[in-house]
Amino acid sequence: MMTDVLCYGVPEGCSFGSIVAMEWLGRPFRLCRIEMPEVVSGEAYRRVNPIGETPTLITSDGAVLSESMAILGYLGARFHEAGKGPAPGSAAFDRRTQMLAYLNTSFFNAFSPLWFAMEHDMDGPEKDALTRYGRQLVEKTHAGLETLLGEGPYLMGAEPEIVDAYFMGIARWADFHQAADRRDYPGIDGLYNRLKQDPAVQFAWAIEHEEPATSAGGFKGHVTLDHVAGLLGRQAA
Repeated sequence: MMTDVLCYGVPEGCSFGSIVAMEWLGRPFRLCRIEMPEVVSGEAYRRVNPIGETPTLITSDGAVLSESMAILGYLGARFHEAGKGPAPGSAAFDRRTQMLAYLNTSFFNAFSPLWFAMEHDMDGPEKDALTRYGRQLVEKTHAGLETLLGEGPYLMGAEPEIVDAYFMGIARWADFHQAADRRDYPGIDGLYNRLKQDPAVQFAWAIEHEEPATSAGGFKGHVTLDHVAGLLGRQAA
């Protein structure tokens, strides 16, 4: 049986959250680095993910999953199998689903105008309008997330969960785009600063920046895109 392989996008990809979650889970996994926008939109990667987006997970049994929600759902089920996550049908499971949905549909998408303005080399009034609109959305969704925070130090309570991993991958974009000051949102600011100290978050940051990365033991190294394509070819055969 092969290990899970995650194709993650750099720089500043939302794949960051999946890397953190896989490191927390502790099961063996490998990573495949995908440069954006050059490699992610190329023909070789589209044989892995026809839409040309990251992340993409090739599971240990050969299934291919794209979209962060689906990948985090898969990892969440593995957390439950290991006694670390909420059971389907429980109130905690429903809260996790709610938080993931907000992060995916609102928090993530608030940054879309800012990414569009940057990636399309825009200038002048059109860029200014998109930037103002994006910053307004980012501030609005930060305020919304602040109201959804519970009593615990993390999104699901006393311990970090897959929702916290996904949050961290997106929340750092506020700094990248200079879109919101987290200090205006004390709950989010505290959550962000706690997670910054987490070894799995530091591992994912080091992986992205190609610096020495210390894993808790699950990470088994990088593989090439050709290797990933070969895995899928053997699965099809």
